Amino acid sequence: MSLPRPKKVVLAYSGGLDTSIILKWLQTEYGCEVVTFTADLGQGEELGPARQKAELLGIAPRNIHIEDLREEFVRDFVFPMFRANALYEGTYLLGTSIARPLIAKRLVEIARETGADAIAHGATGKGNDQVRFELTAYALAPRIRVIAPWREWAFKSREDLLAFAEAHQIPIAKDKRGEAPFSVDANLLHSSSEGKVLEDPWIPAPDYVHQRSLSPMAAPDKVTEIVLGFARGDAVSLNGVALSPAALLASLNDLGRDNGIGRVDLVENRFVGMKSRGVYETPGGTILLAAHRAIESLTLDRGAAHLKDELMPRYAELIYNGFWYAPEREMLQALIDKSQEKVEGEVRLGLYKGNVMVMGRRSPQSLYAQDLVTFEDDRGAYDQKDAAGFIRLNGLRLRTLAMRNEKG
Repeated sequence: MSLPRPKKVVLAYSGGLDTSIILKWLQTEYGCEVVTFTADLGQGEELGPARQKAELLGIAPRNIHIEDLREEFVRDFVFPMFRANALYEGTYLLGTSIARPLIAKRLVEIARETGADAIAHGATGKGNDQVRFELTAYALAPRIRVIAPWREWAFKSREDLLAFAEAHQIPIAKDKRGEAPFSVDANLLHSSSEGKVLEDPWIPAPDYVHQRSLSPMAAPDKVTEIVLGFARGDAVSLNGVALSPAALLASLNDLGRDNGIGRVDLVENRFVGMKSRGVYETPGGTILLAAHRAIESLTLDRGAAHLKDELMPRYAELIYNGFWYAPEREMLQALIDKSQEKVEGEVRLGLYKGNVMVMGRRSPQSLYAQDLVTFEDDRGAYDQKDAAGFIRLNGLRLRTLAMRNEKG
């Protein structure tokens, strides 16, 4: 049974060629009114052309939404994730994954505000982003219709897309007439590059792929020292100056870029079942992760710290797979946020040629007791003879097993 034609669709619109083709395709295929939404997540691009291109394609000014979401992105998505020290498959700082729920949330909200009965995105049928957009949409608006043109239209090649663009007078940049050397996604947390020249995982990434960091070999031959301040698990100051979440991350990005920090070349397991090779740059996030783990080392109890580390891979996988608004992610977040209540203080870091070195940490909530760990006279704070009984009790089951095995 075919679905009724949508009357109004909110499109996640970048202003690039692909989403411009999607915009026109929605108009011609469904004959519907299109509302565009362009999110400024700190991707570093001028967004004015997106408005101009939407108007050129016949979108009324009232239906063009361009929003600066940088503060919300870092405050409500990036920082909560970093409280968990989240890494997917031990390497990926989830820069693209964490942006999709915010974009999808605003798509749904704008649909409600404008009376739209559907949303649309430009993610392909091979990637993770289609899952992230749509799971978020269904979690927030269970009856919303989602249109994914890459899974629906009849285009078979890039030539078909270009022919459609020319037939409908969609401007095509000269460098878009050929195959792009790789695809890029960027926001304030990271940039990711995939495809084409990067598809062979044995071939090193060309230098021109890297856009957000100097090569570590070209970075300065001196250490850059910084101090990050934390409160309740979030970074709140840099070198003693209080900054908003987005401003702080932007400053860390500059520091990381100049010192060759944050480059990762990885092969990851996509949720849809295939492996993909990507080159990611997360300069500020790499610094933030090292600093957060350092302040936690002072302020978290061993049991809490180890439990967090056990749960982190599951938490990271939920974000990667698009389950930001699932109850299990929210349950884990509540546990993580509880653990961060006393995570405050300062961390001194040295940045040098791709490395983030922890050089010092201090906290008014520190659990580090120098009189317990000192090799000097501890004045009775710790009786070393107590360790004998502790070891014998912990060794009891091992001795019992060994004695049984001796009989065997």
